Amino acid sequence: MKTKLLFISLIATFQLSAQNYQNIHKNAILVDTHNDFLTQTMEKNFVFDTNLKGKTHSDLNRIKEGGVDVQFFSVWSDGEKQNPYDFANRQIDSLDAVIKRNPDKIVKVANSKELLKAVKQNKIAALIGVEGGHQFENDLGKLEALYNRGTRYITLTWNNSTPWATSASDETNPEGAKNSEGKNGLTAFGKQVVQKMNSLGMMVDISHVGEQTFYDVIATTTKPVIASHSSVYALCPHKRNLKDDQIKAIAKNGGVIQINFNSGFIDPSVDAREMAFIESHKAEIDSLMQTGMEPFLAQESIYKKYTEESEALRAPFEWVIKHIEYVIKLVGVDYVGIGSDFDGIFLPPKELDDVTDYIKITKALAEKGYSEKDIDKILGGNLLRVLIANETN
Repeated sequence: MKTKLLFISLIATFQLSAQNYQNIHKNAILVDTHNDFLTQTMEKNFVFDTNLKGKTHSDLNRIKEGGVDVQFFSVWSDGEKQNPYDFANRQIDSLDAVIKRNPDKIVKVANSKELLKAVKQNKIAALIGVEGGHQFENDLGKLEALYNRGTRYITLTWNNSTPWATSASDETNPEGAKNSEGKNGLTAFGKQVVQKMNSLGMMVDISHVGEQTFYDVIATTTKPVIASHSSVYALCPHKRNLKDDQIKAIAKNGGVIQINFNSGFIDPSVDAREMAFIESHKAEIDSLMQTGMEPFLAQESIYKKYTEESEALRAPFEWVIKHIEYVIKLVGVDYVGIGSDFDGIFLPPKELDDVTDYIKITKALAEKGYSEKDIDKILGGNLLRVLIANETN
């Protein structure tokens, strides 16, 4: 009889959680730390406050529909870009123009107090993450200028290293670039960058950096760090992912790991299959590049042309939840969040087609029995804690 009552109770709890996930999602402050839409603006002239369904992963109305309260917009260029600081400012200009046209929907915020006010007013709180430290051109004055324009984290490297910090791509490549001191990790100037960011209240982002750079950051920073869009190496051994000891170090530091949705970073079967797909269409990609098309756009056009093939590459939705739960089981629920990489990736997982689908994560977590308090932390509370900690002297 007791077993039967327990079983009935468990079913009732499951049903209650499943029914309440919509309210949980609505009441939570949902923070996505990495959206690359500004790249879409610069490369394709897409306008954020227009209907782009079927063309991009996000636009202004769909972000609102998806329940996103706080969006960090990525400012990105690769290591070959000439005058990257000017290009970064042009991207910020494009965001500012959207905000100016839509003051009732979106507002740029400078701190957690302004962020919470925007959320209370039912507006999207917009912040900037600069993806790649090369964009401030080794000039701490330019770094501070980016902060003054709304940048609240800098990813110290993209795939390319800087003279003062080595990337994961280079540290895992025997022929990869070293820093200006001829080794991996942070140079003395790199440590000054971290210290400058700490003093400004700008979060240090360790996504994309190499392991030596990572541990140099952990040894240098006085504030909690973030991984704005990284996943778990133990589940998917990609150079962009974090190993267990790194995850533990971030937790000890009080930081947070924001899980990346890119299929190749979450499902270990995808990377090899994706490389084979690209190789099979290499001649066509090369031909597009010979016309002057950027490599990123040339590859993207192939993914969109061969939809059945690319669709088959997408990871099952469950892999996103696996990565979230792995971090929770390893270090606790206080150290994980969401950094989608929407509009910067070709292959989001199945069922996560665009920004309107975040609620599926909330539903899955509720069905697994996570409390509303814990789901709130995962969706945004953990990131807000780190943001506030970085603002505090």
